[in-house]
Amino acid sequence: MSQLSPDDLLKQLQWRYATKQFDKTKTIPNDTWEAIEDSLVLTPSSFGLQPWHFFVIKNPELRNELLPHSWGQPQVTDCSHFVVLAGKTSMSEDEIDFFLERTTKIRGGEIEALNPYRDMMLGFTSQMDAAAQLQWAKLQTYIALGQLMTSAALLGVDACPMEGISAEEYDRILGLPEKGLTTSVACALGYRSNDDKYATAPKVRFEKSELLTSL
Repeated sequence: MSQLSPDDLLKQLQWRYATKQFDKTKTIPNDTWEAIEDSLVLTPSSFGLQPWHFFVIKNPELRNELLPHSWGQPQVTDCSHFVVLAGKTSMSEDEIDFFLERTTKIRGGEIEALNPYRDMMLGFTSQMDAAAQLQWAKLQTYIALGQLMTSAALLGVDACPMEGISAEEYDRILGLPEKGLTTSVACALGYRSNDDKYATAPKVRFEKSELLTSL
């Protein structure tokens, strides 16, 4: 298995930035986008439960409808691909059982052997009220956001995470409540415009010694 060098990793992470202006004429190639989608699917999650769903908004009319609920940020309509990351509003016993069935289908074995794991997950989810379960799921989607942006950067694709959106309006437009989902965050992806002044601006980060402590 080939391995990315430390220098190459840091080079790509230095290259990436929150893109403010996308080149509307450039589209992410299909094979590159497929790899980015697959990276989302491979995102790790608590217990492996994957309490989320990702919506790739391709429809221009739908993007235009979302625009005024995104502080008018042009990335929504100008980017190549626009992703809305939604968290599940609850985690039911049936959903846990569905995950365990999937586990035995892929890994083999008897589902009864996973009963201790099932009990652990049920114990975790049952101790949370609806608000806590929702908060847990929304936090999980940020793991996926990080994976999405890093994967994009490694493939030379620009991205802009977007919290400046009205989750309630996104939910309404996308019909998420009836799906048991709610908007957490969005991400625009594509290729930077030559006119984006932020592309060459130095990164502003605190010193490693101020952010990292070895114990």
